[in-house]
Amino acid sequence: MKGIAMKKQLLILLLLLMSFTAQAQNNRQNQPRRQFDPAKFEADMEQFVTTEAGLTQQESAKFLPLYREMRKKQMALFGEGQQAKKTDWNDEKTCEEAIRKHDKNEIKMKEIQQLYHNKFLQVLPATKVMRVIIAEDKFHRQSMRRVADRHQKKN
Repeated sequence: MKGIAMKKQLLILLLLLMSFTAQAQNNRQNQPRRQFDPAKFEADMEQFVTTEAGLTQQESAKFLPLYREMRKKQMALFGEGQQAKKTDWNDEKTCEEAIRKHDKNEIKMKEIQQLYHNKFLQVLPATKVMRVIIAEDKFHRQSMRRVADRHQKKN
């Protein structure tokens, strides 16, 4: 079940990046410019997660530094995965290497997630950690809907 959640998160992040690429292409066509702000995205996600999980100020003060560490490590791996887009898809060896690297990164992502879930459990009750996990998924789904809605309105 954790593997499915992680794949959903990776898919959401990939779709977000694809939508931003499409938006950048639209901007070149003299359409109104709307830039993605990663810091705002992270701040909005933290606010949403802490609110949805019902974290107190004391819990947030303990949880958020750990959460930021986790996200930083995940995003570093995600960035490495973006290199696969530069792979020559007609070269068997290069594709095989990209696939193996992708698989290793997914395993590392799950290991990071597991490590930090254990850390979260040291500072929060399990019920709130579960709420955090669900809230993060919910935030990503809502973000994707907003991006899709904006994209539909442009077309």
